[in-house]
Amino acid sequence: MPRSTSTDERPVVLLSGGNPQIPKGDGDGPVQAYIRAMPGWKRDLGARLDALVLEVVPQVRKAVRWNSPLYGVAGQGWFMSFHVFTRYVKVTFFAGASLDPVPPGGTPRSGESRWIDLHEGEFDADRMAVWLRQAAALPGWMH
Repeated sequence: MPRSTSTDERPVVLLSGGNPQIPKGDGDGPVQAYIRAMPGWKRDLGARLDALVLEVVPQVRKAVRWNSPLYGVAGQGWFMSFHVFTRYVKVTFFAGASLDPVPPGGTPRSGESRWIDLHEGEFDADRMAVWLRQAAALPGWMH
């Protein structure tokens, strides 16, 4: 499997599609380790997304679960996550069906979750900020 390097120089295994294998953990540290291990252009996208979340939701709570960063508000649950795939980064809003406009990704089996697949050069900070503000104000996924 491909490997990347975290700041403490321990190799990070990149799973299928280049998704970093980061141990479960709470707080900014595990999220930053995940972002540092993201391959290529996806690392910059992850950093921009993380900074935008912090700007829009200053009280954000962060964690890594299931090799994905999660963002939430204390007492309300998780509102968003992202995950690296070979050609894109999937940003999932757990109550995405309630957002306006509704993010484009979803299937009959996705329940309330909706997502957007971001390919290289496709980060629209203004649209993402609108979704983040709305998502953080809704009851989130409790787990």
